[in-house]
Amino acid sequence: MRFRLSLRNRFLVKNLLRGILWLLVIVVLFIVARSYFDFDGLLERLSHRPLLIYFIFMVSEIMIGIIPPEVFMIWSLKAGSGSQYTLNILLLTLISYAAGVFGYFIGRYLNGTRIYDYIQSRFFGRYEAFLRRYGGFLLVVAALTPLPYSGICMLVGSVKYNFQKFLMYSSFRFLRFGAYAYILWLVDKI
Repeated sequence: MRFRLSLRNRFLVKNLLRGILWLLVIVVLFIVARSYFDFDGLLERLSHRPLLIYFIFMVSEIMIGIIPPEVFMIWSLKAGSGSQYTLNILLLTLISYAAGVFGYFIGRYLNGTRIYDYIQSRFFGRYEAFLRRYGGFLLVVAALTPLPYSGICMLVGSVKYNFQKFLMYSSFRFLRFGAYAYILWLVDKI
């Protein structure tokens, strides 16, 4: 008997594998940077400027994830104790979730404007077919994988997707941040 994934599940698995590969690359770069550079010293200096780091993360998340969230998770490792790390991860997750909500409203209220049309054609127009095909499942995949989460949120908002469902599906962002943060925590202990 041959096991076959549906098109929808293949889409999820493909993007989850991309996410795992991306995390692996970040972990290897983190280990190399720690071994050959004063990476811990750099992180230590940055740990004294948490508001600046949160602001940069917020701008990045609103701007369709220019800087990967894992970079900020690594910063969080050196910003304090285990409880401080957990608090930082929670704050980063809330910022990311809020950026997605902001993106939803950008899409909802700017749909049809020149600015929105430019953003859509330039950055996330190719995901429209996935939204038509998968609906809210696209949002779950974006929340869990390296797909441009804020861009997908804008797209979902532009079609006036049900806001309660949007919030529910977006909550998978917490799962991604928790899992990645835990893996990075373990790697830091090596």
